[in-house]
Amino acid sequence: MKTFEYRGFDFDGRARKGLVEAPDTKAAREKLAKGGVLANKVSPAGQRTVGGGSSRGDGLNVELRGTVYRELGALLRAGLPMVKALDILIDSPEMAACQASLAGVRDAIREGASLAEALTKASDRVTAFERSLIAVGERSGTLGEVIERLASFLEEQQALKDRVKTALIYPAIVLVLALVVAIGVFVFVLPRTATFLDEMNIPMPLITRLMVGAGRFVTMWGLPIGIVAVLGILYLRKRAAADDAIRRRLDRKLFSLPLIGTGYTVLVNLRFSRTLAVLLRGGVSLVEGLSLAGNASGSAWVAHLAGEAAESVRHGSGLAEAVRNIPPLSATLPGWIQAGEASGDLENLLLNASDRYQSRWDRFVVRSLGLIEPVIVVLLGVFVLFVALAILAPIIAANDVLQ
Repeated sequence: MKTFEYRGFDFDGRARKGLVEAPDTKAAREKLAKGGVLANKVSPAGQRTVGGGSSRGDGLNVELRGTVYRELGALLRAGLPMVKALDILIDSPEMAACQASLAGVRDAIREGASLAEALTKASDRVTAFERSLIAVGERSGTLGEVIERLASFLEEQQALKDRVKTALIYPAIVLVLALVVAIGVFVFVLPRTATFLDEMNIPMPLITRLMVGAGRFVTMWGLPIGIVAVLGILYLRKRAAADDAIRRRLDRKLFSLPLIGTGYTVLVNLRFSRTLAVLLRGGVSLVEGLSLAGNASGSAWVAHLAGEAAESVRHGSGLAEAVRNIPPLSATLPGWIQAGEASGDLENLLLNASDRYQSRWDRFVVRSLGLIEPVIVVLLGVFVLFVALAILAPIIAANDVLQ
């Protein structure tokens, strides 16, 4: 039996959608028809057709995967078989957004696939890190414990992203408001001021001429420049997505940027150390774990260097020495690794290191925002001052002329 996702209408014309189990598509349509549903679309569960193509695993975002791993791990540790545990998850109301994807996973497992293989077939969003850890759990017989640990890791990563997004809300609002004010001044206020001065035959002061000229430039060229900039960024992203060398080059430059580079370095160290600790604790080999931790760092340059470091470890190099050859990770992490190797407790030392990096990241976010907000306010205040002077200076000059 396979699971199919359907959309259609009942005999009263009301829209219906859901899942149905049947040997094939034809049998699924017949079963639905007997139940009073006329299906206009029936497709294998976990697949969605978009513009004639297939897009898999739309519902399995990071947040939902964390929830699925958490609940699936608890059910497996309670002694339930995999298929039965998935049945319970599929029927759970909180899993409504990913029922089709979970049904696809269940069907693949019924056909003999492992959970790692089934997840790979059901969703393109499942990372190599997740697949490797799940595969290790299946081989070692500790799948329930491993995926619960994986759930904790994903939840921590999602919480980290949420904190960053939340921290950027206020600066983004201020910047948008500043942009709206600037457009209003350049497009409406300054042109009318210039027209008024021309009609009164009053010579414009220097600051007024500069602001009016800036306003004309923004009005005439602002939109074209913006369009060219957006197209340039999109083109660069497309080139970077297709060319690993370009992506690594751009990523490498991020580390050298003032302020941004410092925060990016801390974040990459945090992701790398925490991922490697989870992988090693889950039973992944050091060579494989090093490469996967590089991929999970979010840095294309670090991922490439981590792959090279994994090869050096494979040929007998020490982990600390290999990580020391990765510049963004070479400051303090090798010392933690060296202490862990010496004490025989590498996983806990890596977790302690990740906690330190987490604290440093939190401080960086707080301090950066504390710096960004007053800078934005000062720049906005300077802009308003120039606008006020550009408007008041001709008014004072007109008053002198009239007197």
